[in-house]
Amino acid sequence: MPPAPHAPARSRCLLLPALALALTLLAGCANAAVEPAQAPSIATVTETEILWDRYGVPHIFAPDLEGAVRGLGWAQARNHGDLLLRLYGERRGRAAEYWGEERLESDRWVHTVGLPDHASRAYAALDESRRRPLDAFAEGVNAYADAFPDSIRPETRQVLPVSGRDVHAQILAVAHLFSPAQPTAGQWMRARGSNAWAVAPSRSASGNAMLLANPHLPWTESGFTFFEAHLATPEMDSYGAALVGLPFLAIAFNDHLGWTHTVNNQRMETHYELALEEGGYRFDGAVRPFEVDTVRLRVREEGDGFREESLVRRRSVHGPVVAAAGERALAVRMVEVDWMPHMELMAARSLEEFEGLLRDDLVLGFNTIYADADGNIFYHYGGVTPRHGEGDFATWARPVPGDDPAYLWTDVHGYEEMPRVVNPEAGWIQNANEPPWYAADDPALDPAAYPEYISPGGPPSARARQSIRLLTGPERLTFEEMVERKHAEEKDLAPRLVPDLVAAARAEGSDRLRTAAAVLAEWDGSTRADSRGALLFEAWAQRYLPAAEPAFQTGWSPDDPLGTPHEIGDPATALAALEAAADAVEARWGELDTAWGRANRLRRDGVDLPASGGPGEQGVFRVIGFADPGEGPRVAVFGDSYTAAIEFSDPIRARALTVYGNASKAGSPHRTDQLGYFSRQELRPVWRSRAEIEANLRDRETL
Repeated sequence: MPPAPHAPARSRCLLLPALALALTLLAGCANAAVEPAQAPSIATVTETEILWDRYGVPHIFAPDLEGAVRGLGWAQARNHGDLLLRLYGERRGRAAEYWGEERLESDRWVHTVGLPDHASRAYAALDESRRRPLDAFAEGVNAYADAFPDSIRPETRQVLPVSGRDVHAQILAVAHLFSPAQPTAGQWMRARGSNAWAVAPSRSASGNAMLLANPHLPWTESGFTFFEAHLATPEMDSYGAALVGLPFLAIAFNDHLGWTHTVNNQRMETHYELALEEGGYRFDGAVRPFEVDTVRLRVREEGDGFREESLVRRRSVHGPVVAAAGERALAVRMVEVDWMPHMELMAARSLEEFEGLLRDDLVLGFNTIYADADGNIFYHYGGVTPRHGEGDFATWARPVPGDDPAYLWTDVHGYEEMPRVVNPEAGWIQNANEPPWYAADDPALDPAAYPEYISPGGPPSARARQSIRLLTGPERLTFEEMVERKHAEEKDLAPRLVPDLVAAARAEGSDRLRTAAAVLAEWDGSTRADSRGALLFEAWAQRYLPAAEPAFQTGWSPDDPLGTPHEIGDPATALAALEAAADAVEARWGELDTAWGRANRLRRDGVDLPASGGPGEQGVFRVIGFADPGEGPRVAVFGDSYTAAIEFSDPIRARALTVYGNASKAGSPHRTDQLGYFSRQELRPVWRSRAEIEANLRDRETL
């Protein structure tokens, strides 16, 4: 049975009876100023208290970890209740039962790969110290929904109550968010991205290590949504962001250290092409039968009706069959995890302790970038890569023969076998989702020292080149300079291609091309909101780069990894693409030099602001992706999501931003109250001390 709901909160916002209190909170008490109270020492706290600041960030002070996590469950339910319950309903494989036919594909996938069964087994196998926080988080969710039933939509209330097993299922699902075998693989693979920096004392103007966390994820309400929070107990004081539905901070810092993640390019699963024969599949010279069972899926229909659908699941020696056509089928073999280490990482105090936790519970599919108050910086190409006898990255990135047992892996590489570097001599670490070889200028990151299938080789991406360029140079970085450079909007490709393009258009082009060349010649190479020329270059690059043979006159060289490639390699294609781009931009926007911020907007709940930043594939470090409605401005839907800049000074300096706000709940002011910072290229203050929080308080709750 799920745990009983925790007692409702006792808010000190106004001294009212319970019913009046609930109505007052729902009517907007959270936005009213709250008189400061005498701040207790964290060591003497006996009950969990949530202090909500002006941006909807909960500061949870609790006597122990369970109390803090219970408070996090309450806080997530308050700001993201419907989204959180929808995610849990999907992980149960009952989304179609709750919400209808359009969610059936999600249920089929979840049951095909066996997530509900795996979650049940893994949850039951957890020791009590790990199971208790999951139960506590669920208690917090249930308690909030019980105290404020009208705050949850009727269609999502049916998921209640939730349990620790539901929470654990979400943890396991996050470990495979980027699985290319998913039905929504195209969306996930396009969506993945992040920047990260760690700066050593030798490169820092203050002599303190610094960290930049800058994930790029969709702004739509999904399992990618970040929730900013602060958890404080006598044993820890951790600030950062959780993905909605998770009971811990996934990117965070405390008084001793901090870390962030970027998605890496490991292959943690293998796809096998099976030859179907006689009701089974061929393997090792014989025909084997599938393991077969059937799951009954309920599907909600119009009104209150339901129908049932049978899902026949087939499993081979490789793993579950996820697709079939004719005489072929596709099976997937995934690395399974039973835990993620972040619950323990939040309280880590040293690099040695931090790495020990990563060794025990590997983080699937993510690089870890770290800095601490002792001046250490650290990088690990995290995850669990299957151990193969031979083959390069490309071999294992596509389906391999399922009939040959030589392709069936049974072991994985351990923590120490993956690319890792500590305190590189150059004094910086960076990652922008490129292969690990460019994370630092360090001999430890030599591709020749690792199997070819660990990671692809080749050049750094345009965004990675920009990242490295922003970090390197003779001067030491101040905290303010790190924040300023994080907002860099220049396109890495612009200085490599624009001078040649302008020269070619002026020398050989028509009046039309010369006019376009004049716009590009005046362009500053950036995607600032007032930049004129960025739209034309974007339209040209989208046409030229896929069609040119070759795109660059001088290709990429490992001897000059940042300076190459450069110069137009296919002038005829370049000029044709420029003419087509000019026609398209003028037809759509009216002027060739239309300002970037006029065409690209930040829009949510009536707020409409100019956007800056752009496509990472063209080398913009401040990544923003836009949805194009076909006419009218494009709207930002992806990119910079949660950002944090930390300096491990005494006291710690930190600034952060959750671009789309810290709530998805309809009507919340915290859906739009940080967009202005983002439009102005600023980060907002982070408050961690009781005095700072009390000075910026909007609501107080006691659980």
